[in-house]
Amino acid sequence: APIPTYVLGANDEDTVRYFPDVSGCELAENITYLGRRGVFSGTSGLQIAYLSGTEAQHEPALASAFTAKDAAELTASLLSAPGFRGVDILLTSPWPRDVARFGNSPGEIDTKKCGSALISNLAASLKPRYHFAALEKTYYERVPYRNHTVLQEAPQHVSRFIALADVGNTSKKKYLYAFSIVPMSSMDPAELVKQPQDVTENPYRKLQKEAHKGRTLVSAEEEPACQFFFDLNKNQGKKRPSDGKERGNSQPKQAKKPPQPTGPCWFCLASPEVEKHLVVSIGTHCYLALAKGGLLPDHVLILPIGHYQSVVDLSAEVVEEVTKYKCALKDFFRSQGKRYVLFERNYKSQHLQLQVIPLPLNLCTAEDIKEAFITQAREQQIELLELPEHSDIQQVAQPGAPYFYVELDTGEKLFHRIRKSFPLQFGR
Repeated sequence: APIPTYVLGANDEDTVRYFPDVSGCELAENITYLGRRGVFSGTSGLQIAYLSGTEAQHEPALASAFTAKDAAELTASLLSAPGFRGVDILLTSPWPRDVARFGNSPGEIDTKKCGSALISNLAASLKPRYHFAALEKTYYERVPYRNHTVLQEAPQHVSRFIALADVGNTSKKKYLYAFSIVPMSSMDPAELVKQPQDVTENPYRKLQKEAHKGRTLVSAEEEPACQFFFDLNKNQGKKRPSDGKERGNSQPKQAKKPPQPTGPCWFCLASPEVEKHLVVSIGTHCYLALAKGGLLPDHVLILPIGHYQSVVDLSAEVVEEVTKYKCALKDFFRSQGKRYVLFERNYKSQHLQLQVIPLPLNLCTAEDIKEAFITQAREQQIELLELPEHSDIQQVAQPGAPYFYVELDTGEKLFHRIRKSFPLQFGR
């Protein structure tokens, strides 16, 4: 071959004889069979994980098939590496089962029936930036999918699945994919985790959950980990077999997760109940969405991505991002000749919603808005107190205690501690 070429092993018993050494060997000059399973590390730091053959349908497995043990040992050999965060490329012959879930259509291929669930779980655990497969003999490039749970984890890189047709096919379907890739180990972490606009949810989560339910006795080491932290030290320039013998017991310290909802939540971004067509902007910890029953066309909500009940419960980094959204909205509405009024009702609600309503600058001053709230509160026998300048809601409200508060874009705040009942539509 004119350039170094690496191939996977046999997919049926008829072609096994062309691979003299099952663990990998040179087939001809510049043509290398990688082996049954393992990791190839290039001198640049590029990391390629691979699994040869098709999924075994019975025991003992044929020489051209892989088993659940093969997939588990490949996974364990990589996940045991300190700071593992994914591989650059994953090579398999079968497609992963259910790869089209949440994504674009693969045409005539039914991904709910074809493909391998073992490959799906492998891809979910190894988080490849690119996953190539070709057994279905058709071209399909799936839109990228996330490797992190929006509700629980810091952003991670996305994965792209690319299926290629058979070489020289008469339909002229794409069987070559040329691309340039910078190894993950050499990339700036912020650049690596950038999320493209067409990114979707991870298609394999459901299968992973089902696989977990099906296990009875599994050691903690073999569980797919959900979060890893960066480590730029990589073994380079050699092929590393995946015998699964060396495993570390230490785990990185996990960031504290927000509390989980007790039932379906309409506002947790990872929840199926979220009406995602209303989402305007997604940050690291918060997102902005149009109000479903908005008082005005540009009535918006600032919401935490994770499940927090009120502003008082927010962690420091979430508070910081809420503040950034407030500043951005203030600038945006001012550019349109408007000012906003913001309110939160932490009463008979389970997920924090900061209601932001713009009002014309030429029709009302901040003083007018404040007076309107105080007058309306007095009429309904609600004690609405003005908080001192530079004081914060977290200084006056206890976690878990119900309250209602108003904030103007001048920074002025009004606060009511709810003791028994409160009219739900008061703010509106």
